[in-house]
Amino acid sequence: MRQWSRKNSLSGVKLRSEMDAHEASVLRSLVASVLGLLEERASQTPQDDLAVLTGLRTGNSSPPDVPALARLLPDFHRPDADNAKHPDDETADLNGALRSLHEPDIIDAKLAAGAVILRTVPESGGKVVLNPEQAEAWLYGLNDVRLALGTTLGIDDDTPDTLDDDDPRAPHLDVYHWLTWMQDSLVQALLP
Repeated sequence: MRQWSRKNSLSGVKLRSEMDAHEASVLRSLVASVLGLLEERASQTPQDDLAVLTGLRTGNSSPPDVPALARLLPDFHRPDADNAKHPDDETADLNGALRSLHEPDIIDAKLAAGAVILRTVPESGGKVVLNPEQAEAWLYGLNDVRLALGTTLGIDDDTPDTLDDDDPRAPHLDVYHWLTWMQDSLVQALLP
């Protein structure tokens, strides 16, 4: 993939890059996987009688069991450091209520960002041209993919930049770094 560039045109700012067929395939596959997790989570929303009567959408009140999904949909409130090891029922109730109210909209936003990536990445590679709004969606979508992949690989502050060749995570870490570079390049191109 080429570094993102910013061009001013008569129709406004355009952000451009190019990727080969393999890169496009990998990116499309990763985005589709994350969208699949989010769609499955949305489909598991329990039916709420009050929501049916009022027309208000509600989401799950319990956190996701899948670690990558839990990273994408974290708790809204975390207890302070003194109580972090022993969260109380009040914190769990607050998180459940906030999750139920806001999770559907958060999932919708994540699905929309991923859909922009899928619409704008040529299936067989080639030029990618984005307007600033699409570029923002790419940033959100790439971040979600990085979070999900990083969680799956167990990446943390202590993870080295390269892993031994016999480490099964090594090829996937390269993809993680590529996503990081792509996101950073796009941020730099968006800056005025």
